[in-house]
Amino acid sequence: MHLDRQSCIAAGQAGHAAYVEASPFPHAIFNDFLPLDMLQRVVREFPRPESGRFDNAQSRLKTGYQLDKIASPCINGLINALNAAHFLSFLQELTGIAGLIPDPWQVGGGLHETRRGGHLSIHADFNKHPQMNLRRRLNLILFLNEDWDESYGGHLELWAKDMAHCESRVLPTIGTAVIFNTDADSFHGHPDPLTCPEDRTRRSLALYYYTADLAAKEASRTTDFQVRPASSDARDYSTRSRELLRDLCPPVVYRMLH
Repeated sequence: MHLDRQSCIAAGQAGHAAYVEASPFPHAIFNDFLPLDMLQRVVREFPRPESGRFDNAQSRLKTGYQLDKIASPCINGLINALNAAHFLSFLQELTGIAGLIPDPWQVGGGLHETRRGGHLSIHADFNKHPQMNLRRRLNLILFLNEDWDESYGGHLELWAKDMAHCESRVLPTIGTAVIFNTDADSFHGHPDPLTCPEDRTRRSLALYYYTADLAAKEASRTTDFQVRPASSDARDYSTRSRELLRDLCPPVVYRMLH
């Protein structure tokens, strides 16, 4: 996939004001983000289903495919294009965040797939790259679901910073892309179980972008799962326990335990 640098810069500049003013946190939603024929090829070359890489009370029946599981030249070419300098120029102009760095390890990212009954609880993402020690700044989620009926669910939900209500719901149809800041209160997910047919899955490509600024000064934060008001969402006691242990233990002891 070829991207023209000047076109990328112009597109980013055109969307910047709306991006930074969006609520509940800076984000942009794009329909027909990339050519449909290319995305249909990505769907055809999607990896064979595997058991869940993510499967707990907060991320049920979800799996992911990273570098060693993606054999398709088309999919790898798409990922490379979305991590290349011209596309980074688009992201920087769109968001106003300079010095963006892609993730060659695809930590937590890559191709995602969730089966019927699966969900991902509302959460804010971890904030540091474990290998590069860089600060996580942006998510790009590109949906890959053809003929996805609204009744199947799987909407990406963006929640208010006080978790009082959902402010935006995005149907995960093929070609729809969502780009958003990953701050401590950028709460998002698809919290209700999928009701799609058994032979369908919710598919997406997730790419994350980082910066080197302030990374060393910012305390590490793991994925922070939230509980919606008046819901049966499972509380994430394991995360809270790890954070309490980190805060109470001397650093050398915590590193040994970790």
